[in-house]
Amino acid sequence: MEATGTDRDRDRSKATAEDRDVSGHAARWADPVRAITFSDAVFAIIITLLALDLIPPEWEPGHLLRELIGRWPTYVAYLASYLVVGVVWTNHRAVFHHVRRMDWTLQWANLGVVFGTGLLPFPTAVVADAIGAGNPADERTAVALYAVIGTLTTLSWLLLFHYLSGHPELLKHDDDGPFFASERVRAVFGAAGYIGAGVLGALVSPLLALAIFVLLPIFYGLTSERLAGVLGSKRGT
Repeated sequence: MEATGTDRDRDRSKATAEDRDVSGHAARWADPVRAITFSDAVFAIIITLLALDLIPPEWEPGHLLRELIGRWPTYVAYLASYLVVGVVWTNHRAVFHHVRRMDWTLQWANLGVVFGTGLLPFPTAVVADAIGAGNPADERTAVALYAVIGTLTTLSWLLLFHYLSGHPELLKHDDDGPFFASERVRAVFGAAGYIGAGVLGALVSPLLALAIFVLLPIFYGLTSERLAGVLGSKRGT
């Protein structure tokens, strides 16, 4: 049964009371700034780990350009994962700007997003090495691995959006809940996109999957403008 305005006010009053603690411990735990700061630090580390795979090649005199061009899979894989982390960071900031307080489940939902994103350097390195080596079986395995990690990342966002949509007492505005419910569609689309890319990479061409891996975060980057715009326009925030 849908909660009435009175029920929501009671829940928020209760949540505010829970935030206040003589020792200050509960207020510090519920403050979303702590989760944002932690997540930002992890995202920065992930970007650094991605860049560590961009190492200079070994070359014979006069053949540096050829060796650099030959490492194009590394550049493409880095671009795909960098875009993913960048979009995750921008979406994360937009979402948590409208979170009023944290609870135990939301803390873990946020950690799920951080966990999925933190796995990206591993499949990125595997894809770069496998496609660069040119073995078809290894290439298919590598893009399938990347698709699995990409799907896990988008599903972590689905969980976060789903939880926020059902707990308006954690949000700053009453109409944020329905908006986050609609955002679940983007997460489902992303998961389907990564699954489709993995299937196409295994059955058709790993290079096709690699192209989709680059296009998916671009799609999310473009639609992130809607996320930030809709949330940022509410009540002058």
